[in-house]
Amino acid sequence: MDVIHLRQGDRSYPLALSQHLGSDAPSLVATLGNLESLKQKKLAIFCSVKCPGKLILQTHDLTRELTQAGVAVIGGFHSPVEKECLRILLRGSQPVIICPARSLKKMRILKEWKKPLDEGRLLFLSPFPDNRYRGDTEMAVYRNRFVAALADRIFISYAEPSGKTENFCREILAWRKPVYTLSHASNENLITLGARPLTSGEEVEITLCFLERS
Repeated sequence: MDVIHLRQGDRSYPLALSQHLGSDAPSLVATLGNLESLKQKKLAIFCSVKCPGKLILQTHDLTRELTQAGVAVIGGFHSPVEKECLRILLRGSQPVIICPARSLKKMRILKEWKKPLDEGRLLFLSPFPDNRYRGDTEMAVYRNRFVAALADRIFISYAEPSGKTENFCREILAWRKPVYTLSHASNENLITLGARPLTSGEEVEITLCFLERS
């Protein structure tokens, strides 16, 4: 399977990138996998590296709901919670879009990625040039903005107060995209910013929103 590049201005280039990132939109996006996934409604998942145990369990429950409902999910899947979400998602049959904080060149395809990639339900996207095959903090921040720009809805399970994920949440809320979080005392910072809290058992509402609009 070959890497395909989408150039800004091409019909296949996602318009959402230019709409939300403006002059920061990548001129070239490298892709590997089924590009049909880009046409579906997508939910982005984010979580800080450190996360309270109760929120970890609730996030995994939500991920299982998304898998059962067939919701397409996009993310960088870098933090421990995000990695576990990816593991759950890859056991389903819905599209998954992985955006690494590096180029696709020299990227090793893990064993657990090969089957969903061959089945056409896994897509890799990268806004970075081929010579950026080692990620850094700045690239991770840009990757997250790239993911959020492509998503129709965003779920942030936890953002450490005054941390990078909280600042990121503040930015994407200004884009007026729907942002969800879990209803928990640890997420009061996100709720204060404007993220919609989901109470226990309400996580399924995200899946219903996507199904109604598909």
